[in-house]
Amino acid sequence: MSTTQFHHGFSFDPAYGMDLTQLLAIVPPEPPDDFAAFWQDRYTAALTLDARPQIVPTGVVMGNHAVHDLRYRSSGDVEIGGWLLVPRSGSPKRGVIIGHGYGGRTAPDEPIGLDESVVLFPCFRGMGRSPVVGISSDPNFHVLHDIQDRKRYVLGGCVDDLWLGVSALLSLFPEVSGKVACLGISFGGGIGVLASPWDCRISRLHVQVPTFGHQSLRLTLSCVGSGEAVRSYQQQHRFNVNETLAYYDAANAARFLRIPALVAAALFDPAVPPPGQFAIYNAIPQPLRCLLVLDAGHFDYPGDAEQQRVLNLAVTSFLMEDDHNAR
Repeated sequence: MSTTQFHHGFSFDPAYGMDLTQLLAIVPPEPPDDFAAFWQDRYTAALTLDARPQIVPTGVVMGNHAVHDLRYRSSGDVEIGGWLLVPRSGSPKRGVIIGHGYGGRTAPDEPIGLDESVVLFPCFRGMGRSPVVGISSDPNFHVLHDIQDRKRYVLGGCVDDLWLGVSALLSLFPEVSGKVACLGISFGGGIGVLASPWDCRISRLHVQVPTFGHQSLRLTLSCVGSGEAVRSYQQQHRFNVNETLAYYDAANAARFLRIPALVAAALFDPAVPPPGQFAIYNAIPQPLRCLLVLDAGHFDYPGDAEQQRVLNLAVTSFLMEDDHNAR
């Protein structure tokens, strides 16, 4: 379906006047000179921490999985809560860590196509099962927390939460080492792209309608997502948020990926502008990237269920592919 056929009540065009050809022509931003060093240093520090995972059976069963409550420690001694889904029979063949959108998470998703995987659903700091005093769970305030300081900015802590989630997963199931995939939608997709280039324990990446792409461009585009809160903040304060956001640009990070990446990007999205999504995809080294185009994101539309079905099949196939040449 052409996105021009969508009826909506937004005061702006969620397709931003661009078609697929134009989106694929978006030139990704250039990262700061010390971008890689900034993230490599942060990852090295995260690896010195003990996640100390604790799991408690809930008695709940989801398909082939038994659901466990999970707690582990992240940077700043923040306790991260979530769920761990463990196959009820056999040893897991792979590990999967799945990030959530900016609405948070109240329960694990149905692990479609992941019967042989142990699956971790963390709640990033400040959201869901991971409340932190002083950090709002409201996306419009969460995204601004400590934005004046790139070393303390909340998104960096959320990347730590993902890395320590991998540590927790491998501590509990060392047999999946070398077969850990990172999946994420929207907010979780952006965090996944920021985290994956530096973590050699992650072998595959899938993101759907990922945010935090091409931050300088994102600041010029109206939306109904967290980007609008950042736009408003920039307009009201003298501080140039790009001094921090350049280090939290998923398109900057994407150019450093060295693992296969499957990106599902939308042509029409009122919450995460498609130009940012495609900037992320365009920045991934060409031999590693695979694209699945969605008609829309963060929006109900005819054909949504069918496109999600196709995407689920693609993700299952992607995770099962041999990744011995990933690095």
